Amino acid sequence: MNSTQAEHVASVPEDVTGRPRRVVSGGVSWRNTFSAFRYRNYRLYFCGQLVSLIGTWMTNTAQGWLVYQLTDSKALLGIVAAAGTAPMLVFSTWGGWAADRFPKRSVLICTQFVMMILAFIFAGLVWSEKIQPWEIIVLGLCGGVVMAFDMPARQSFVVEIASREDLMNAISLNSAMFNGARIVGPAIAGLLMAKVGIALCFFIDGVSFVAVLAGLFLMRLAPRPRSAASGGALAQSLEGFRYVWNHTRVRTIFALFAIVGIFGWSYSVLMPAFAHDTLHLGERGYGLLLGASGVGALIGALVTATFGSSLPSRQMAFGGVWLFSAMLLIFAFNRNLYIAMLCLAGAGFGMMLFFSTSNTTVQTIVPDEMRGRVMGIWALIFGGMIPFGSLEAGALAHYLGTSATLAIGACICALAAAATLMVVRRRDAQLAAAA
Repeated sequence: MNSTQAEHVASVPEDVTGRPRRVVSGGVSWRNTFSAFRYRNYRLYFCGQLVSLIGTWMTNTAQGWLVYQLTDSKALLGIVAAAGTAPMLVFSTWGGWAADRFPKRSVLICTQFVMMILAFIFAGLVWSEKIQPWEIIVLGLCGGVVMAFDMPARQSFVVEIASREDLMNAISLNSAMFNGARIVGPAIAGLLMAKVGIALCFFIDGVSFVAVLAGLFLMRLAPRPRSAASGGALAQSLEGFRYVWNHTRVRTIFALFAIVGIFGWSYSVLMPAFAHDTLHLGERGYGLLLGASGVGALIGALVTATFGSSLPSRQMAFGGVWLFSAMLLIFAFNRNLYIAMLCLAGAGFGMMLFFSTSNTTVQTIVPDEMRGRVMGIWALIFGGMIPFGSLEAGALAHYLGTSATLAIGACICALAAAATLMVVRRRDAQLAAAA
């Protein structure tokens, strides 16, 4: 860190991280928003991932619409979404072990290449006009296995291509990148589906992986020593679970993260049905809804990148969950497209505050040699809990309707955040009394 940078940061007592942290001590400005871009490796990573994620969001948008066109089944929407993430329940901890055991860039090159091949297979099947729902489920399962190895490596790779001081900024910019693609991808997909056909969305997704692979190959990374942890893959993976279970702060964050993952994020599974049956929209309207959520999340990520180091992480995390819940509840009973877009933007903003803050807190707490395995458990919750949420949302919507399902999920998320805050405050009071 140079002398100019040193004038703008300060060490402060630990917050929810359990470690001393560094925050901006001078005036906060939007110039701090892109501080992680001063690292060449991070710039390469960001640009490649942005292109690839646009393709991924095109596929996600087209896949949901394709499944609903083929089957007209809300329940199958949940099943297909669950198939894409269910393998994380089994393989995420192995993915975390691989991220700690092997060079993370090598792991990412392998996973991105395999996902590119899967995208081209998907495009070929759709172009043949003979694709069946079971083929979509099988491709989703294969993609889920790859994602179980990709996500822990990708999450824990950030600190190696930026720095610990800029970790909050880098993670928030990653979220901004993800949600920028979330805006552009569905918009392009909606246009292509209406004008050209759905197969091109999957083909463009396959081509987009060239960008991220090029970025990974062009990086210049210092050699890192191999993990000196003893024991086999299973023993090392279990060590990650022991660490999370024995660390109160990490365990609390993961518990709330799991509940929000099951009952909150599953709202996206029902978007095709809500757009088609409730708001009576076509492909373009469906793309607008997904894009609105992405706009809100993008703004939330940029706000976190700029001000996240100076605002209390606890208030950002819990406030984010409550804002998401309130917006989703209003959205559930609204029948106007523009209000729906505003609600989804607010929900995306709130969710991003929670996601970026909790992710940074966890990565700041854990030691370097444990980060891959802990982020493997993060991936287990992020991806592995979504199948339960997808199945729950699909089944509940089948019996109670889409609006009631969304409203129930919003209320559960809000109550879970309130209960978690009570637990945290009780713990703080006990620590204060003991001191």
